[in-house]
Amino acid sequence: MPLEPLVCARTATRVSSVLNRDVKHFGKQHLFDGSEETCWNSDQGASQWVTLDFPRPVKVSQLHIQFQGGFSSRLCTLEGCRTGEELVKISELYPQDSHAMQISFPRMEGRQFQVEQTVLDRLKITFGSSTDFFGRVVVYHLGVLGERL
Repeated sequence: MPLEPLVCARTATRVSSVLNRDVKHFGKQHLFDGSEETCWNSDQGASQWVTLDFPRPVKVSQLHIQFQGGFSSRLCTLEGCRTGEELVKISELYPQDSHAMQISFPRMEGRQFQVEQTVLDRLKITFGSSTDFFGRVVVYHLGVLGERL
């Protein structure tokens, strides 16, 4: 079965912060708008995050992410759960400090950017250890692919 984008209009999205609270220019809506001109830009802080609450269970297979070089995360922790359950760690990803699109691949040994296929209703991506001195993270594109159940 081919992978499909799992984020839709009914997916509830939350972010840890927005640079200077300027939601119009740097808000969460820019994670998924498909524009190369817009981005989510977090405020400074030790750990930034994005949560996605899907309208129905999904099986996450791939993550696509595009940071701004110099404002990426050295470590991304993926946590997920079903409705009513506590978040549990799924994977740790080690992205490159690059503006290039980075794609996770499930169960491929030797890849440093991989995600375990998991059925969930909520996904939390925590961006730890930012390459920016102040802890800011800039994401131009976030794609979650898999299968709707």
